[in-house]
Amino acid sequence: MVHKFDESNFEAEVLQSDLPVFVDFYADWCGPCKMMSPVIDQLAEDYDGRIKVGKVNVDENGDLAVKYGIMSIPNMVFFKGGEPVDRVVGAIPKPQMKERFEKNAN
Repeated sequence: MVHKFDESNFEAEVLQSDLPVFVDFYADWCGPCKMMSPVIDQLAEDYDGRIKVGKVNVDENGDLAVKYGIMSIPNMVFFKGGEPVDRVVGAIPKPQMKERFEKNAN
């Protein structure tokens, strides 16, 4: 399941999560973001219970984008213990994305 994160729930859902959290910073108009969406959906299913997966629309949540230095999208950030620990910028193939999930699931 892919969660929808925004400025109202980001702290509780991401920063205070007991699980590692993958956050996809995206925009509806972004072509590469659209390409990554089915990959992220599949990985959310595959890693359910190990990694919380969600998305932040940068057009609707500009303060979060600024806070985490989102300069280009897609920009995907793994959080552990409330801190960003890994980042993927741009569309990448599913096998490489899966490697990042494996690395950050532990």
